[in-house]
Amino acid sequence: MNLIVSAIGQGLLWGLLGLGLFLTFRILKFPDMTVEGTFPFGACVCVALITNGVSPILATVMSFVAGLLTGLTTGLLYTKGKIPILLAGILVMTGIYSINLHVLGKATVGLLNEKTLLTSSFMKSLPTNFPSVVLGLILVSVIIFFLALFLNTDLGQAYIATGDNPLMARALGINTDNMEILGLMISNGLIGLCGGLIAQNDGYADVNMGVGTIVIGLAAIIIGEVAYGELSLTARLVAVILGSIFYRFVLLIVLKLGFSSNDFKLLASLILALCLMLPLLERKFSLAKILKKGVQKP
Repeated sequence: MNLIVSAIGQGLLWGLLGLGLFLTFRILKFPDMTVEGTFPFGACVCVALITNGVSPILATVMSFVAGLLTGLTTGLLYTKGKIPILLAGILVMTGIYSINLHVLGKATVGLLNEKTLLTSSFMKSLPTNFPSVVLGLILVSVIIFFLALFLNTDLGQAYIATGDNPLMARALGINTDNMEILGLMISNGLIGLCGGLIAQNDGYADVNMGVGTIVIGLAAIIIGEVAYGELSLTARLVAVILGSIFYRFVLLIVLKLGFSSNDFKLLASLILALCLMLPLLERKFSLAKILKKGVQKP
């Protein structure tokens, strides 16, 4: 039971990464590699502040602000510097590694005996592993509410139009550069926030903890879409969270089957590849059935 509750809590917290990536990968259709730098940056900023006596709430907010700054940097390189989005993300991701070392002072810093959002008096009164579930539910509910609210405003619709058809959006008078910068900032803000929360949940921050995070975020998005099919935009945000939880259960099952935790990133890549191929396989099998029925007709 503890493992199941832990998987749900982890899924909820990591779901913020999926939500952030959804804003760029699905709406703007950007392959934003900044993710793998933003996530540890948010974690390092949060842990560095907590270990220096800053309130966990303020430290968590600052992890969100750290993400906003990385998104802004990538957005400016892409829109004003005319650097391809993939390369802009890689440049920022690479530069942040050195910044993280300066922020932490060393490669890894723990939170032993430090007060965090998950070790407050209220959270301590909850059963084992339930603090992450409660905190995750609260944050996910609030963030999905505000994201849905934003996407249904005129500004949000302009943002969506930018991702759907930039040429048409510009013809309608939308400043697509500003929309792309805004999307990258919100996306990376959520990813930085996720990094701060995961660091508090795991009890440490490491400059290398961002490796493979883009795969985790994509897995949440793809699994949610494959499992629930055609949905409204708001429902798709919820599906991303459910996909993140399901992904954690898959990893739990893999661990129970006797695989080493060292194989997690390899297995995550294989799971994501399979999920990405499912629509293609479904279409092929459906076509094969149609052709077979046609051949069988007299």
